[in-house]
This record gives sequence, structure tokens and C-alpha cells, in this order.
Amino acid sequence: MFSFVNMKHQELKDLFQDDWYLAIKFREITGRYVTNDHLEIFIERFKGELEIEEIGKSVEGRSIKRFKIGTGKIPVLMWSQMHGNETTTTKALFDLVNTFIIESKNPVIAKILSECTLYIIPILNPDGAFYYTRLNANSIDLNRDLQDLSQPESRLLKQQYTAVEPAFCLNLHDQRTIFSAGDQAKPATLSFLTPSKDEERNIDEFRMKSMGLIAGMAADLKDQLPGQIGRYDDGFNINCAGDTFQALKTPTILFEAGHYPGDYEREETRKYVCRAYVSCLHQIASRSDIKEGNEDYFKIPENQKLFRDVIVRNTRHENKVVDVALQFKEEIEDGKLVFNAILDEIGPNLKLFAHREIDARGEEMILPGGKKLTENVVVNKIILKTAEFSL
Repeated sequence: MFSFVNMKHQELKDLFQDDWYLAIKFREITGRYVTNDHLEIFIERFKGELEIEEIGKSVEGRSIKRFKIGTGKIPVLMWSQMHGNETTTTKALFDLVNTFIIESKNPVIAKILSECTLYIIPILNPDGAFYYTRLNANSIDLNRDLQDLSQPESRLLKQQYTAVEPAFCLNLHDQRTIFSAGDQAKPATLSFLTPSKDEERNIDEFRMKSMGLIAGMAADLKDQLPGQIGRYDDGFNINCAGDTFQALKTPTILFEAGHYPGDYEREETRKYVCRAYVSCLHQIASRSDIKEGNEDYFKIPENQKLFRDVIVRNTRHENKVVDVALQFKEEIEDGKLVFNAILDEIGPNLKLFAHREIDARGEEMILPGGKKLTENVVVNKIILKTAEFSL
């Protein structure tokens, strides 16, 4: 597989060490619930060192900010939290900008800042962020609104695209814990996509550039995330931001931050997302032929929906031995994010992987309060004859 780091830039690989990341991590903002209030913490810290502009407001009047950093001739447009409850890439943006400020003399970082000008919208959907929902305040998915442009946030993104005339777009998202990287028992901690530009999924030079960058990131991170990098499905939908901009001949990359074992707060995942940003931007700043290695894009395994958060194996139910799969639902309660386990599926020998497995050894699974074992019921505790398990 093509490897930009190993071939040309050992100094970039040196930046992928944990001690470097711990030095640049913006520690004041952690967890999965990230709103404009958190953004103001970041802005207050760096308002004298960063060009910050309010570029518009949300449906409910919340401010939408844009950071501008770098002095180069290559404009790059980056936006996060288009879906309000997808926050890992936002946290990684805070880390990235912190890196630019405190490590500006590092040759890798200096190269990015001298060759690129970055236009960063950290929270495009601040209403969705506040309510911790995918949708905006009008219950519209902004990533399905780039043709209708029915929402102020969607119109704002399109306006920024027109004004910036980006050479590259980075569309930043989170994905659910259900995704595996291929058909192996490995979570897709990072996934990437070069969106299609048409129904036929044709590949032109602009898609090739996206593919080349993704192949380079995958190569740069494969030793740190062995088997945990996936490729998202490229089915065409012109209503999506990535497909729209790709169709307009702008190389676009979709980033999907996924699950790392045991990391439901996605603090480990944010580290790898930040490293992917650095890899991608340094390739943009340094590579003479960004299309090089684009064929390796298709060697990245395609995501499959093979994981559940918890699976209770071999439990007795209605005189049969079955498996019970549960999936966490993220909800805001009293201003805090909680994970409620929902019974997702019941059946014999479920062909699924689990982030946590419990072997009932043929014992009956009982739910507190006499709840019936049925799909969509909330499960906070599992009671077996010999043990209890909190979820």
C-alpha cells in the first residue's frame, strides 16, 4: 500500500507519538456532549491568536463561527457537527488548531500553514448540538439539504463554499458503534469516503485526488489502528454535502470517527482523528501528485454493520437458547449525556460481534421490575441466576 509517511516524511511519523498528542490535546473540552458553550471556552483561550468570524446564525439564533488559519494558496474548507450529536471530529479540530498555535515552528505544521489556508466551521449545527440530535431545530438533516437549501445552516455552508472556492473539502462526522472494518471483529475506529459525483459512481481526477489522500491517511495510520480503518459506502445522493461538492469538481473527503474498544467517550478516537487531519493536510501541502496511490483506496475494507454494544450469549428464553443483542442509545438527561441500553435483537446464534459479551451459560435472563424481554425495551441491568450485570 502507498505510504506517504514512510516514503517521504519521517518527521510526520514522529508527530504520531502519544507524548506529542498529550502535549497538544485541548483538555478543557472532553466527552461526547459539545455545544457552543464549549466552543466559547476554546475561543476565549485563543481569540488573540486566531482569526474568528461569526458567519451566520442557526434556526434558533445560535452563533455559527468560522476559524481561519494559515497563509497558503491552497484553500481548504472543513466543517464539523453538521449533525449536532457527532462531536468527536469537533474535539479533534480543537486539538488541531491548538497544534497550529503551539507547534507552529514544527516543520510539518509550518509546511501546512505556509501552503494552505484553512477555513474551519467547528459547529455548523449548534441547535442540534445543544439538543444532542442529528437534526437541526426544524428537524431537518442538513446533510440531505444541499440541493433544497431549505435551512439557514445549509445555505450558510453553500455560501462558504462559494466564497472560499476550496481546493479541498473535509466533511467531518461520527459514525455509530455498529460498524466493523470489513467482516472481521474489528471496530471501524476511523472510516473515510470519497463521495460519488454521479449515479454511476464514475471516477474522475477529482475523486482520484480524494482517494489518493485517503489511501495516504490509511497507510500513515495502519500500524496504530491495525484492521480498524474502514471505507464508507459511496452510494450517490446529490442532496448530501459531499456528493454535491464532489459533483462540482472539488475533491471531498468524508471523515467518520467511530468506536475504539472501551472508549465510549471517544477520547482515544479523537487522537486518531487529529492525526488523520495532520496526515491529510500535510499531504495536501506537500505532495506533487495527490492522485498517486489512489487505487489503494479500494483495498481499504468496506464498513459493515456487524457490531452491537452488548451481546448476552446462550441465555434461555421461552424454552429456547438464544442470544440477546443490546445497543446503547445516547440521550441527554439533566444536561448530561447518558447511555441507555435498548434491546435490539433476539435470536439463536446471532452472527454479530460485540464490544462486550456476557455468557449466560444457559441461564434465564431476567430484567428488573418484571420487564418483558422484548425488542426496544430499555435494559439497565441483566439478572442471571449466578450474577448481575449493570449496563
